[in-house]
Amino acid sequence: MTEKNITEIISRFKDPVLNKDFGNLNFIKNVQLNDNNIKINLGITNLQDDSLEKLTAELTKAIKSETGFSGDIDIKYTAGILNHNDKRKENVMPGVKNTIAIASGKGGVGKSTIAVNLAAALTMLDVKVGLIDADIYGPSIPIMLGINKRPEVTKIDGKARLLPVIQYGIKLMSIGFLTQGDEAIVWRGPMASSALKQFMSDVSWDELDILLFDMPPGTGDIQLTLSQTIPLTGAVIITTPQDISLSDAKKGHNMFQKVNVPTLGVIENMSYFVNPDNTKEYIFGKGGGAKMSKEYNVNLLGEIPIATKIREYGDAGMPIVISEPDCDISGIYRSISLELIKQININNSTEKPNLEILI
Repeated sequence: MTEKNITEIISRFKDPVLNKDFGNLNFIKNVQLNDNNIKINLGITNLQDDSLEKLTAELTKAIKSETGFSGDIDIKYTAGILNHNDKRKENVMPGVKNTIAIASGKGGVGKSTIAVNLAAALTMLDVKVGLIDADIYGPSIPIMLGINKRPEVTKIDGKARLLPVIQYGIKLMSIGFLTQGDEAIVWRGPMASSALKQFMSDVSWDELDILLFDMPPGTGDIQLTLSQTIPLTGAVIITTPQDISLSDAKKGHNMFQKVNVPTLGVIENMSYFVNPDNTKEYIFGKGGGAKMSKEYNVNLLGEIPIATKIREYGDAGMPIVISEPDCDISGIYRSISLELIKQININNSTEKPNLEILI
């Protein structure tokens, strides 16, 4: 019996969500065989799938019956993330599997707070994550992640490249790293678009499972530049419950639809406030995100409450997912990150026509 024999047995089994075998999905991350122990690290689409206990039992039974092994078999499940295959992405960012826009149609809905906490939650799931602060005029990532340094420069194949700043295991790039304090960015649209392109092509991102883009408000130059430069895996639309926010969020969704970028889900922020007696107060209305999700047939990834400590930790440069990983709000972010991985894999496993973006 060899590690290759064990791998061949595992490769016949299927991911419960995608219904495709682990071998073809490239989800068999590691197999180690010792005298009395086999350790397996297996990628999976849904780490909360109810069938994982059954899958573990079936894998263990198959390995023992086909090899005669009588020792312990330890199977560890981690997030398996499929690559968004597209030649244009491979040309610009060859090591990045997926690019996700965190967007809405308006400002003030908490996109940046969600982006940094979602990135942190994904990192804690052993996902290789990067985050680009695409809001050129109002970068907030340096403050929210407590960064006061400039990216280093290196040479790769004779070309100067920026090295992303790394904080809490997240690879980061922001125009805020390259400006002084409260200096205003007074650029026309083409200059801002050019800066975003450089963040993609002139930064050494290396290998990433997911690269998030914290998008600026609106549906203008930056959004179109991003959509035309690389084929996004998808977009996540942020809204708050009230009608005026939903109206702009719908415009954001429709903009991405026009450039052939699927909406992977909706996140409703500031959904409710938890009173001292644990009752919920719906300050901005109720169910707006669910209503939008139903109207456009997209997933509601989660509902995040209003909480003072979310703001406090963001101002302190240490997101709540890092500061209080075991609190209820961090649990919501983890749940959202798990659902996002699931939607990424479903999207990437579905064959789609090769459509050119024409604008």
